[in-house]
Amino acid sequence: MLFDAIGMLGVVMILAVYALVQMSRIDVRKISYSLFNALGAGLILVSLSVDFNLSAFVIEICWLLISTIGVFSAIRRNRKL
Repeated sequence: MLFDAIGMLGVVMILAVYALVQMSRIDVRKISYSLFNALGAGLILVSLSVDFNLSAFVIEICWLLISTIGVFSAIRRNRKL
């Protein structure tokens, strides 16, 4: 039950940040966008450690890796300013 709640929090985070992008409330180049996506994917991965699903695991690992690249890209952009 706890791990389901952790996974659902991750889902809510990813969906919320996506909705904010669609409503032009958050810029995808900002570090917050990538951080929320990475954290959401991480939380889903925690829930998958209890109830494993290979396809969900693969997509969340990819989501986490891509979001991590986004975090480092945002940091690099901020340093150039």
